[in-house]
Parts: sequence; C-alpha cells; structure tokens
Amino acid sequence: MTAIFDTSPRIRDLHARLTAFMDEHIYPNEAEFHRQVNEGNRWEHVQLIEDLKPKARAQGLWNLFLPPASDPQGRFGAGLSNLEYAPLCEVMGRVWWAPEVFNCNAPDTGNMEVLARYGTPEQQERWLLPLLNGEIRSAFSMTEPEVASSDATNIQGSIQRDGDEYVINARKWWTSGAGDPRCAVSIFMGKTDPGAERHLQQSMILVPMATPGVTTERMLTVFGYDDAPHGHAEMTFRDVRVPTANILLGEGRGFEIAQGRLGPGRIHHCMRLIGQAERALELMVERAGGRVAFGKPLAAHQHVREAIAHSRMEIDQARLLTLQAAHMMDTVGNKAARGQIAAIKVVAPNVALRVIDRAIQVFGGAGVSQDTPLAMMYAQARTLRLADGPDIVHTETVAKEELRARGVDLRRQ
Repeated sequence: MTAIFDTSPRIRDLHARLTAFMDEHIYPNEAEFHRQVNEGNRWEHVQLIEDLKPKARAQGLWNLFLPPASDPQGRFGAGLSNLEYAPLCEVMGRVWWAPEVFNCNAPDTGNMEVLARYGTPEQQERWLLPLLNGEIRSAFSMTEPEVASSDATNIQGSIQRDGDEYVINARKWWTSGAGDPRCAVSIFMGKTDPGAERHLQQSMILVPMATPGVTTERMLTVFGYDDAPHGHAEMTFRDVRVPTANILLGEGRGFEIAQGRLGPGRIHHCMRLIGQAERALELMVERAGGRVAFGKPLAAHQHVREAIAHSRMEIDQARLLTLQAAHMMDTVGNKAARGQIAAIKVVAPNVALRVIDRAIQVFGGAGVSQDTPLAMMYAQARTLRLADGPDIVHTETVAKEELRARGVDLRRQ
C-alpha cells in the first residue's frame, strides 16, 4: 500500500512499470539469485543481475536517483526530485539485491552523487560515466576499527602530498562494495591537515582499487551474512600513491562533501527500509490468513491482529516522515533539512525492525530460516542503525535543531 499522493503522470507511470518489473523479474528469481551466489566462487558477479540490467534499462528504469540539485543540467540521471524518487526507491527496496538491477544501489548511488556534484570533468569521464552505465562498481572507505567513527573527526587515515601525488596510509573497515570483483574505485576519507580546524582537516580522494598498496585483509559478516558478492571489507592502505588530480573538490573539503553525500544516501536507505517493512507486513498478513493454530487461523487471534494494525500505522507514519524529509531536501536543501533527515534515520530502521520482528513471530521457525527473506531483512535493518550513524547521533541532531529553533543556547551556563 505505497502512498504516492498526487504525483505527476510520469511518476505514476514509472511506479506502475517498476512494480510490474518486480512482479515479473525480481520476486520469481529470489531463489535463483541465492542459488547463483552459492554455487562456485561467491565473490563473482551474479549473472542473473547482469541479465536483468539491460531489461530494466530498456524500460527506462535506470539511474532514477540523481536529483536536480546534484545534476542541474540533467546530464546523468532521470531528473527526479528526492520526493519523486521516494516511492520508486521503496518498491526497489522490497528485495535487498533489486536496486542493482536498476543501477540504484548503495554505495554507488552516493558515490555517483559525489562525482556528479563535486567531480572534475576528468573524474566524471573516468569514473562517473562507467558507474552510470553499470560497467563498474565502487566503494566508500571512511570507517576505521581503531577509532569511534560515528564521530568523523576521529578518522585518522592519512593523505599526505608528495609532489604531484598523494600518499595514503590507513586501516579501514566496513568498506561496502569492495568484495565485488567489478569494484574499480573507492572514495577514501582521511586527513590532509591534522593541524587545521577540526572540520577542515579531512579530505576525500579517489583511490583506484588496483593501486599498489591497497589490500583487502578480510570480508566482514553481518549477523553471519557475508552479503556476497557485494560484501563489506576490512582494508589496509600502505603507502598508496595516487595523482593529486584524484582529490575531490580540494583539500579540507571532506566534511563539506560528506554533507552533500549523506543526505541523499541516508534517505535512500530509509526509503528502501519502508519497502522492506511493507513487504514484511504483506508476508505477515498472508501467513496469518493461511496458518491455523489452536483451532483457528492466526488472523483470528487478537494479538496477531494487533501486530498487523500497529505495523500498518507505524509504516505509514515512517513513510510520511520520509516524504517530509525528501520534500525539505528538494525545497530548502540538505543542510537545512538535517533535522528531518536525522529523524527519519532513527525512525525508519526502528519501525522496520519492529514490523519484521512481528512477521518473524507470526512465521515461527520459518521466520528465522532461509525459507523467507525476513531474517536477512532483520539483519540489514539492525545494521542500518549503525551504518548511517548510531541512533544517539541522530537524536542529538534532532534535539539541537529543536532547541535552536526555540532560541535555546546550549553554550550558556
């Protein structure tokens, strides 16, 4: 029951065609996807996805994510606003691997947005265009195991200039996408000037994955899932040399870029989570109507009906908050919408977790097995309460925005 309100005929058409594509090509192939991943080398591309990409592109269901603020000339994406993209992203998010079929998958969408907003023409030619064509994949290297990376000022990775090159040294982890053999480049965040003002110390730079000194130490699991062939890597960068032309926007501009990247990237995760919660509710209702316990259908038990009712109400509330944040990003900009973005980053994964957990409970043992997508959904939703920043960081932002709006000065004693 995806609410798309009074959207344009174009968005209604895209929504209908995207839903039909999911019905025809995605849901029937969920078991086939896992079969292909699990046979042979898990860290190879999945042929099913490669076969579906041309079909999606031929139907115009491709690169839907770039808003006009990031692509004002309409050179790269479909020209949809964040608000217009929201219901489409929700549909794609119902199956965790589906967004790649439409070239709308993380972390590539965030990286493409960075390159579209801040990349030089040469950087766009080398990296953005192949990403837009789905020919390569990318990663984002920020989090470090030695420091609390929820405070990005703690990042210690070093980016030191040496003539016409930068020398990079760091240990990173949770570099999502690095396991994919098609991952050709990572956006690396590190310090170019440790002595500068704390928000001007960091820079972002493009590091080709084949550069000498870039080593994948191990692939990390998420609640036991390795997310192959996408994956999340722990990596070392030892005396990695890249040209100075690879710096993004300039030295000391890392936080500025992060603000531009994290707004859209974060809200895309929220949109996809709403889709997962919606699907979990559908599965719950289907199970409740067809399963009998204690002499009557599960749907006849009051506690099951309460689970269904609370799930419906919570999903719709989360969706409205997501749409509000998207609307503000479109109208007043990502920085001004930071409070709304932070709020939905807390609400969306927590709502998804509650709904998925209720569905698991209704399914019983099947709910935690590989026979339903619920266990993986739960793991992903729980992870996103960390991956885009812990809840407490976002609640702090919401509170500070509220206090600031009412004239409360936190600096006064």
